[in-house]
Amino acid sequence: MNVQIFVPCFIDQLYPTVAFNMVKVLEKAGCTVQYNANQTCCGQPAYNAGFWGEAKEVCNKFIKDFKGAEYIVAPSASCVGFVRNYYDKLFENSSNYKEVQTVTNKVFELSEFLVNVLKVDDLGATFNAKVTYHDSCAGLRECKIKNEPRQLLSKVKGLELIEMNDVETCCGFGGSFAVKFENISVAMADQKINNALATEAEYIVSTDMSCLMHIDGCIKHKGSNLKVLHLADILANE
Repeated sequence: MNVQIFVPCFIDQLYPTVAFNMVKVLEKAGCTVQYNANQTCCGQPAYNAGFWGEAKEVCNKFIKDFKGAEYIVAPSASCVGFVRNYYDKLFENSSNYKEVQTVTNKVFELSEFLVNVLKVDDLGATFNAKVTYHDSCAGLRECKIKNEPRQLLSKVKGLELIEMNDVETCCGFGGSFAVKFENISVAMADQKINNALATEAEYIVSTDMSCLMHIDGCIKHKGSNLKVLHLADILANE
């Protein structure tokens, strides 16, 4: 199966290892992975800031970059959720609306692609640690992802998954929300971290590095030994 990968801006710039591990996981699952080096952003930052015209230009480039792809897989439910749920609104009166729908219907977050499309949940990974899982708002509410990451983690040898309290509560990031409402954002992250610490887990795992980036910053401020990892980082372990 041929798969085009989409690497979100912040992963490309700050967490490239996540992208490399996603490729490793997809190849372990039997996929031929392709990367279009012309790709840029999905358009979400501009859209969320209210610059819909500028966002549409970026989104249109995304459509052109991935035109003809059999499947498009990304290590970010946030970006996938935006493409699926907001491109329709941006392009509803555009001449290329059908082309947009064709592309957006082929976009998947990594865990849902593995479990629901490839029907693969055991990647032969080993990770000897206790972990707790964080449901990102985008994964849970925009992509309807709940069981897929847990199913994948349940097949990782040596891994013990412990659910934290209020697991579906937002971590407080929300993009610009963390900047505009810093005190509220930090308090929400602090609650998430305390719930994770109560499980005695060593790692918080999620499908979204945006959430984990925010949580990790608050963890370091607290001086805790708790660590964060993207799901791909665990599944890539031999």
